[in-house]
Amino acid sequence: MNTFGEIIDKISAAPKIIIHRHVHPDPDALGSQLGLAASIRAAYPDKTVLLAGEGVGDLAWISTMDQVTDSDYQGALVIVVDTADRPRISDQRYNQGASLIKIDHHPNIDPYGDLLYVDTSASSCSEIIGNLINAAGTKLHMTDQAAASLYTGIVGDTGRFLYPSTTVHTLNLAAQLISHNFDPNAINLKMGEVTLNQARLQGYVYDHLQVDISGAAKLIVPQSLLQSLDLSAEDAHVVVSTPGRLKGVHSWVMGVEQSDGSYRIHLRSQGPEINELAAAHHGGGHPLASGAKAQDEAEVQQIFTELIALQQQFNE
Repeated sequence: MNTFGEIIDKISAAPKIIIHRHVHPDPDALGSQLGLAASIRAAYPDKTVLLAGEGVGDLAWISTMDQVTDSDYQGALVIVVDTADRPRISDQRYNQGASLIKIDHHPNIDPYGDLLYVDTSASSCSEIIGNLINAAGTKLHMTDQAAASLYTGIVGDTGRFLYPSTTVHTLNLAAQLISHNFDPNAINLKMGEVTLNQARLQGYVYDHLQVDISGAAKLIVPQSLLQSLDLSAEDAHVVVSTPGRLKGVHSWVMGVEQSDGSYRIHLRSQGPEINELAAAHHGGGHPLASGAKAQDEAEVQQIFTELIALQQQFNE
């Protein structure tokens, strides 16, 4: 594990920096990416700082990506935020730079990079970037844009400070961030905003959620439903936390059917750790919030069966 000082020195020395994050970005991925970029740009206006990655869907209000060419990677420092393993890095050119830094808060299952800093006790990668900026003194600047971006990421990954990962330090950092010139209330409202069809999808969750006596639950979101509601698979992210609002539901698997018939798996838990279950199905993540892949509906059912077993063991 490297130190903030080593990472700050690397940033200070690099003439060109390209920042990546994970595929299917969430607010923390985009918030930590833009927050770090805004801080570097303010401290070093002569540096080239680029954001790399595929489309951001309906999260463009947080950040959009730059057009990054192959030649931009020549001599560049590449920083990957909020991404546990290399296959999930958005834009696989991340390894074409002169050096690579990993900054993350997920379990360090893939310790890639010339330098890496992983803190699994942090609520979010945005919290780590906030700590990095604070530790840098004059070598990085906490601008209004950086503060707003990092606040967005922290709010997203803590579920508006509801999740167990929220600590005293998390709240103190959030208080520091909202002392800057941006509207946290507007961000909070935007984070909870859904379209009418996304609200209809939430209704579908309540009507079709299968709940086992153990407290484990399962939902499949079929591609036909998404098409009828004119929603993308990414739009379905708004309902991932919905089962957790129900009394008696303590863990759940949600399978969102993709256009090729496979399923993107969302695993969530309020008790048993589910990241190893996710890893067994080509995924991973946090102990209580992970993602995976399923080849077909039969594999979704297999994951549900394994989740029930985990929940039963936790209940004993």
